[in-house]
Formats: sequence, structure tokens, C-alpha cells
Amino acid sequence: MDINTLVGLLLGTFFILLAIVLDGFSIKTENLLLFWNAPSVLIVFGGTISTLFIRYTIKDTFGVFGIIKHTFFFSIPNSSEVIKEFVQLAQIARKDGLLALERVTIEDPFMSKGINYCVDGAETDQIKGILLKEVQYMKARHESGQDVLSAIEVSAPAFGMVGTLVGLVNMLANMDDPKSIGPAMAVAILTTLYGAVIANLFAIPLKDKLADHSSEEFDLKLLMVEGIVGINRGENPRMLEEALYSFVSPAERDALQMNT
Repeated sequence: MDINTLVGLLLGTFFILLAIVLDGFSIKTENLLLFWNAPSVLIVFGGTISTLFIRYTIKDTFGVFGIIKHTFFFSIPNSSEVIKEFVQLAQIARKDGLLALERVTIEDPFMSKGINYCVDGAETDQIKGILLKEVQYMKARHESGQDVLSAIEVSAPAFGMVGTLVGLVNMLANMDDPKSIGPAMAVAILTTLYGAVIANLFAIPLKDKLADHSSEEFDLKLLMVEGIVGINRGENPRMLEEALYSFVSPAERDALQMNT
């Protein structure tokens, strides 16, 4: 689980709520009621969700929950461990042949699939083409998820502005009734607040985190493709190790090699 994402969201929510309830050196929880406005919620949340249905399919719209889950429960194998595993596989294949890899347990599904292609005697170019296509599809799925969060990032503040205009219209239309001015102003101000919080505390950070995770996974998958292709070609384990280390930055490479 990515604890940083959870901590960041909780801290952001906590500080906003603390700012709301803090009154000097005392805390007034009743202040929270001042920041709850049902019409504002309907305008911002309802409007944002409506635009998602317009922009995307039902599957993609409800898929946003899976996207959010992915940002919390994201884990990929350590690059160092993957490189070590490929070196071991290369040593086995060099000593006993590719068929010997059939008896080796490989936990990562993508890596296991590639090694099985090698065991089945597939051509190197064919293996590389299939695996790279799968990596590209994975990247496209991740970008689709980022697009949904980008839509929320744009729509929430926009509907916050819509709510502001609605509140101002109601206020100006009822200037002769002082009691109606307060509720109208609440709608005008709180919709802007809701939209800004959704965009800046939720949509933008999660989109950036998803992009970062996608980049990490994409790089690791390319490393795996190179390792699988190298094993199928019968490359020297030491040379394969050096080739795989080229997929990480010099600083990461030094740290990984120190731990090996």
C-alpha cells in the first residue's frame, strides 16, 4: 500500500477541517455546519459526475474508483530483485537449456508469460513484439485513467464557478429580502470552495501519483522485456546483467549494485 498517498489526503483534509473549526485558541465543531450546503454539493458533485458520463463510457466513469484504488494499493517488484532473478534464469538457461526454466517458479505474471514463450521455442522478435504490445496497452489504460482524473480536475472548479453565479443571481434577485441574501451567498462561496478542494486535494495529486506509478511500471516492464529477450537469445548472464542495469539511473544503479 502506498502510505504516502493516504497520509497526504488525510493531512490535507485534517488541516482544512482544523482551519474551519479553529476559532482563536478554541475549537468550535459547530463551524463545520457553516461549511455544509446541500445546493453547493449538488452543483459541484452532481455537475462533475454528469460531465464524466458525457465524456466517457459508463465503464470508464465507474472505473475511476478502480483508478483511485490503484493509487493506494500500488506495488511493483524491486528493480534489483528483478535483475537478480533474470541473472539466475540466464545462468540456468545457459547451463541446462531453456526447457529447464519450465521448472522455475516466477511470481510476476508478465515475466512468467515471457519466459514461457521462451520455453515454447518462440522467435525472439515475435516474443518482443507481443510483450511490447502488451506494455503499450497497459500504458494506454493508465493514460485513460489519468484522463478521467484530469476531467474531474477541470470540471469541479468550473462547476464551482457555476454555483457562484447561481448564488449571485439568487442574491441579486432577492435584494429586497435580507434573509435570503445569506443562503444565496453561501451557495456562491461554498461551491467555489468545494470545486477547489476536489481539484487540488483530490484530482490533481491522484492524477500525478498515477502518472508516476505508470512511469515506474512502464520502465520495469521494458526492463523485463529486455531480460526475456536476452535469455531467449542465450546472452551471457553477466552481459545481460549489465544491459539490465542500463534501465535504471546511475544513482539507482550504484545503490542496487552495492546491495548485490
